[in-house]
Amino acid sequence: MEMTYTDLPDGVRKIDLVGRLDIEGANTIDLPFTALTSTQCCFVVVDLEAVEFLASIGIATLVRNAKALRLREGYMVLLNPKPNVAKVLATTRIDNVLPVFQSLDEARQALRAAQPPL
Repeated sequence: MEMTYTDLPDGVRKIDLVGRLDIEGANTIDLPFTALTSTQCCFVVVDLEAVEFLASIGIATLVRNAKALRLREGYMVLLNPKPNVAKVLATTRIDNVLPVFQSLDEARQALRAAQPPL
């Protein structure tokens, strides 16, 4: 599992995941992913476009960090999962907890709507 991130001009952090989010992949990214979602940026888009497989431990990693963000008045959304990954998200109903978007613009719009005004 590989992970990169970009801090976008509107204060959103986009995290790109590549590979398999199974036990090995989740263990590889767990600490760095937590660090990226717990630092100053509280609005996160997780791009799943290049995730080939999603296991329950990968879901746990996403949900745990999303809950931690919410405690700090932040918000996480998921972006562009492959059909097999989207099916796992829908079957487990995680897509009810972590909204899934097909475009970065829609995801950013949802995050902006979740942000309190300054």
